[in-house]
Amino acid sequence: MPHSAPAAPVLCTFPGPAELQTALASFIVRAQRESIEKKGRFTVAVSGGSLPHQLAGLIDNPAVKWDKWQVYYADERVVPLDHEDSNHALNTRELFSKVPLPASHIHTIDPALADDLEELADAYEKELIREFAMKDSARFPIFDLVLLGIGPDGHTCSLFPGHALLSEEDRWVAYIEDSPKPPPRRVTFTLPVLNHAARIAFVVSGAQKADTLHTVLDEPEKGLPASRVRPVSPGHLYWFTDEAAASKVEYPKTPFKL
Repeated sequence: MPHSAPAAPVLCTFPGPAELQTALASFIVRAQRESIEKKGRFTVAVSGGSLPHQLAGLIDNPAVKWDKWQVYYADERVVPLDHEDSNHALNTRELFSKVPLPASHIHTIDPALADDLEELADAYEKELIREFAMKDSARFPIFDLVLLGIGPDGHTCSLFPGHALLSEEDRWVAYIEDSPKPPPRRVTFTLPVLNHAARIAFVVSGAQKADTLHTVLDEPEKGLPASRVRPVSPGHLYWFTDEAAASKVEYPKTPFKL
């Protein structure tokens, strides 16, 4: 049965980082509540970059039910988990070390498999299968929420402009050995996994992202990786940005309300 067209992105802008972080936390808590009411747990995928810092509104937030969260990495650098380039290390430093999220609910790559990227990607895919395959009949996992950022080149996760991985249609988790941004060896969710999520939220701040955000939202025909993230129905796509990042965007803004 064919999917209906993806819903249009919802762009919400905020005066500055504090307002953005507060609204983002409220959005995440609402998604959490709906997911727990529906199935007793909350499946989340996170990335690296500036995103973990933007999740500060979840710290000391009594509405967050950390024991119900199952956290995965939308992409990860193939380095030791305590390495400065590791997304897990970054998220732990910025967020997980400051909240009562059970360590067993954080699903990392297996660094012992670092010498064989195909095996490493397969093992992480099996980690997803354990969570999703028995619960969902869909061909791809359906995350309750995926939280993403964008790079200056329009990449998201470890999906880079012009790379062959943008055409991957079958795998859930793929590896890359030639990332144009160091470190070169990574694993990443594929576009079909991102585009089957119930909710995706991009979080973007700073004037240095203004040109990129304009291209992604106003010129999607250019095909930047972030423009290709368009969840199939009934999924929804949200952009949380500050005014500096959105200063060149012509795409219509939507007032934030829960």
